[in-house]
Amino acid sequence: MATDTPFETSRGEGGETHQHIPESGPHGGADHLTTNQGIRVSDNQNSLKSGVRGPTLLEDFVLREKIFHFDHERIPERIVHARGSAAHGFFELYEPLSDITSADLFQRKGEKTPVFVRFSTVAGGAGSVDTPRDVRGFAVKFYTKQGNWDLVGNNIPVFFIQDAMKFPDLVHAVKMEADRGYPQAATAHDTFWDWASLMPESTHMLMWAMSDRAIPRSFRMMQGFGVHTFRLVNDAGKSTFVKFHWRPKLGVQSLVWDEALKLQAADNDYHRRDLFEAIAAGHFPEWEFGLQLFDEALAESLPYDILDPTKIIPEEVLPLKIVGRLVLDRNPDNFFAETEQVAFCPANIVPGVDFTNDPLLQGRLFSYLDTQKSRLGTTNFHQLPINAPKCPVMNFQRDGQMQMEIPKGRASYEPNSLSENSEAGGPRECPVTGFHTYEHASAPGEQGDKRRARAELFADHYSQARLFWKSQTPSEQAHIASAFVFELSKVQLPHVPPRMVGNLLNVDAGLANRVAAGLGLVNPARNSPAREPIELDASAALSIQKNMKETLEGRQIGILIAGGSDAKTISDLIGALNNAKARPFIVAPKVGETKLSDGNTIRADGQLLGSPSQLFDAIAVILSNEGATSLIHEGAAVQWVMDAFGHLKAIGHDAAAKALLDKAGIQPDAGVVDLGSFIEAASKRYWDREPKIRMLA
Repeated sequence: MATDTPFETSRGEGGETHQHIPESGPHGGADHLTTNQGIRVSDNQNSLKSGVRGPTLLEDFVLREKIFHFDHERIPERIVHARGSAAHGFFELYEPLSDITSADLFQRKGEKTPVFVRFSTVAGGAGSVDTPRDVRGFAVKFYTKQGNWDLVGNNIPVFFIQDAMKFPDLVHAVKMEADRGYPQAATAHDTFWDWASLMPESTHMLMWAMSDRAIPRSFRMMQGFGVHTFRLVNDAGKSTFVKFHWRPKLGVQSLVWDEALKLQAADNDYHRRDLFEAIAAGHFPEWEFGLQLFDEALAESLPYDILDPTKIIPEEVLPLKIVGRLVLDRNPDNFFAETEQVAFCPANIVPGVDFTNDPLLQGRLFSYLDTQKSRLGTTNFHQLPINAPKCPVMNFQRDGQMQMEIPKGRASYEPNSLSENSEAGGPRECPVTGFHTYEHASAPGEQGDKRRARAELFADHYSQARLFWKSQTPSEQAHIASAFVFELSKVQLPHVPPRMVGNLLNVDAGLANRVAAGLGLVNPARNSPAREPIELDASAALSIQKNMKETLEGRQIGILIAGGSDAKTISDLIGALNNAKARPFIVAPKVGETKLSDGNTIRADGQLLGSPSQLFDAIAVILSNEGATSLIHEGAAVQWVMDAFGHLKAIGHDAAAKALLDKAGIQPDAGVVDLGSFIEAASKRYWDREPKIRMLA
């Protein structure tokens, strides 16, 4: 509660009364008016406007929170959000940043700010699995001395759309199809690719989503990005543009597609379990916080618009400035109370951090607060008789509690081309009779015209998609092409795959031809771009494989044993793995005690049938002749080593275990080694192996 500190009274330009803390008085007390996020309010009488007689701005989070709270003072509590995993931790500053921002958490070297971080999948519901091909949310709540700052981003630095107007259409298209309720947590279906193929601006994001970035090995091995361009403002009022990056200490790692599919069967909670168990074991995940800082001059010199959320600034053009680290060191005490009920909002910022006019960001500033208000009421209040319009209502808004209408078909987004398949496509905008906002300034104090438009450079949808493609290794390019083939093969609308390949021809002819060949398409036509793409230099920072960290730290290594396995060999390997900061995991045909060569017994960490090799980053097989003879007749054992080989992992083995490898059809290569070379071999994956074991596009 505030104290009875004296305040001053003054009048504003409109004659309104302001009661405020004296400018010359102390400013460290608890008597300053704040928002519900603890952010101090400078003016509680006036909303933020574009000029003194201009329109009220959507970014006025003080006004929106105040009205929002008043409107819902008698509203029941909200419900929980989608699937996520989270942890507590801290952010530690490496060096003061007072020259570029007045934000308090960036003022003192070594100061630690408490944080709560939530990772999530995007498309699936709360009951879906952890390992689908999907974007991952990366949201950080800083509990600063000036209030809460929410940096709400993803593990991919760009997004599908350029304007928040299109977000409902994106989500409607990507979610389960409206008339059948499937597929869950997947984009490999008609409506998503119908929409995406009609939205060229989504192409760059599609390249990332079809890459291995969308099937991460672990939250601990995943980058994070703020996506948008923000501003940092110092005490002198000087503004600096900034893009935010999180770099994992353990390096960026991904799964193989087949591995991700099998993990869905082996462990629906694979990422959630990995994060929880790593923290519980004291292997605290850590990221470095990097800033890309630039001014108006650099922004104007770039061949793309820095307000466009479908674009990046390559690190070769603008290197990162590493300013701190993020450490997660405590699991939640209660999943519902913390992970499910935490609410993030991009509008929650602190002094020294500010927004830009990125049109997707501006929409998020409005949307998130209302999303958090999910409640026991209904969004369909307009269907009650007293509220219902007397004219036709036709749009793509769907569902919600107490829905009185029964929309038919699957047209819940636009643009769509469902009418080409003899399906109803739904209503469309009308430039002639539709509502038009008055464009021009209506008063001397109002700045600029109001328009529904995009900047010219936003029309370049393909240059950075081409940049991303060129920056990948041949193996990563094969994964991207194969992902497009897999996803588009699920599309049943015959006109959609050729149209999507026509977009890809603007990215790279080789990519498009590989996808076309995989789909059995002959000579698809190139779709004319709104703006011809330009050539940008490749960026090695965009490739996972070019930046992979060859280390065993934080990795889990499966060790398959059976009766009679050599005790000293097992002990030596476990010791070597511990020294390398890896996590050994003993697998045996039975979880109970297994008798070793020295007569002693060992209890396995997991049973063979319940511990498939997909759970491990590399495997070792230590068997006696008797154990090998028994396991070559055990299908689970043969599959165990076969899957590790197919997922491009290192396999270490002793002499007797070679019989099991031979039964699995494993051909020796640089990643199949004796145990003396295993520690070095296990620190990486063997991408050169992949073309020998599966057909890629």
